[in-house]
Amino acid sequence: MVHKNICNIILIAALGIGVGSCNKKLDITPKESIEAVNALQTPTDVEAAVVGAYSVMGGGALYGTNLLLVPEILASSFPNSEKYASWRGTFTGFQQIGRKTLNRDNGEAARIWTAGYLAINTSNIVADALSVVTDANQKKQFEGESLFIRGIMHFEMVRLFALPWGATANNSHPGIVIKLKASKKEAEASEKLPRSTVAQVYTQVITDLISAVDKLPEDNGSRANRYTAFAFLAKVYLQQGNYAKARDAADSVIKSGKYEMNASVRGVFDNKNTAESIFEIQQNDQNNAGTSNDGMATFFASLPGIGRGDVRVSSAFLGTYDANDYRLSQWYYIGTGSRPGNNYTSKWKSFSQNLPVVRIAEMYLIRAEANIRLGSMVGDTPEKDLSKIRNPARTHLPVIVNPTLNDILFERGLELAFEGFKIHEIKRLKQSFSDYVWTDDILVLPIPHREVEATEGILVQNPGY
Repeated sequence: MVHKNICNIILIAALGIGVGSCNKKLDITPKESIEAVNALQTPTDVEAAVVGAYSVMGGGALYGTNLLLVPEILASSFPNSEKYASWRGTFTGFQQIGRKTLNRDNGEAARIWTAGYLAINTSNIVADALSVVTDANQKKQFEGESLFIRGIMHFEMVRLFALPWGATANNSHPGIVIKLKASKKEAEASEKLPRSTVAQVYTQVITDLISAVDKLPEDNGSRANRYTAFAFLAKVYLQQGNYAKARDAADSVIKSGKYEMNASVRGVFDNKNTAESIFEIQQNDQNNAGTSNDGMATFFASLPGIGRGDVRVSSAFLGTYDANDYRLSQWYYIGTGSRPGNNYTSKWKSFSQNLPVVRIAEMYLIRAEANIRLGSMVGDTPEKDLSKIRNPARTHLPVIVNPTLNDILFERGLELAFEGFKIHEIKRLKQSFSDYVWTDDILVLPIPHREVEATEGILVQNPGY
């Protein structure tokens, strides 16, 4: 029964992606008999839907591959990859992203858009069905999880499908469509909604995550807890340049005492659900994002029998690490599989490994950066926070005494490389690379053309597509 209901939920959730996902040429009368309210009749059904939403997020279109891979190759250059990395594979969608030749039909952009709204709609379906959950604590938890998923999906998508925060004085430029209601029937899915502004999307993201903090439990196994929501709030505020709130949210995560750095830099990637990881995608040999057409190891690894070696790391970037840094020797290697002889990152080298999305290291870096910028010492000094990341035991490097803002940003770049941060950092810090500046239209993904067409112009395409 649970498995059947999950299938029904996913079917209905797919209707919420947009009418552009329907093939008009088939001319099939849509069936409206399967409704989410009927699919979710028990607390077990509701929890199955919650798990289904996590499963969507863990797929290759989202955190299983694209939300970690695309920000890295979007910030790369080809063929001049001397500064960071380059995409060297043959997959057309990724190749367009890496070479900045995207068009309105880019397949990877379409996958992110479709799966992102699938996860959002599933979370909205959960919210609509909470009345069947009689246990107050369980009901509160499921509501918190639905808000968390909806919030972070809107956040990830607005960062990729809209010009960045700060591109206009009041952030009134087009963001994405905000979806707060479940689409349970084809008629509801056919609703033509315009894009909200970037400011409005961020406001909704923050509202959802703050509410999630209040509703999620302190401990929730491998699923989101209240500190997971705090961690994403810290990321959202940092992207906005709201350093006081970013600092305070990161401080809440650190002060919880639930998380700590591993002694080894490899620990969080070689082991599952370590104390260093705040939120990670759960994978194993049977259930993972993919081993040939999707999956982080598929594209980043170049080992015998593992990986395509598609993301090549530049020697110049590796040269920015200190020669004695354990992160250099333990996070990078010369490929021996596909495309041997080039540099690759060993953060992603197993098809079955869990995929850390947020680590406590990021929270220390956010708090340190915010405190430096604000001249404050909330939680601890920037020196002590940075020493959690760089110290003789963990990195084989001395602690930086009285670090500057540049020291913190530099270490952030070394620590979080190839974890889905690069293009977002460029935009946040208003930087440029190669021939591109942080507000270039080509650094924004196209909204799937079929979605634009289906709304008859109400959903406006991004410039250049």
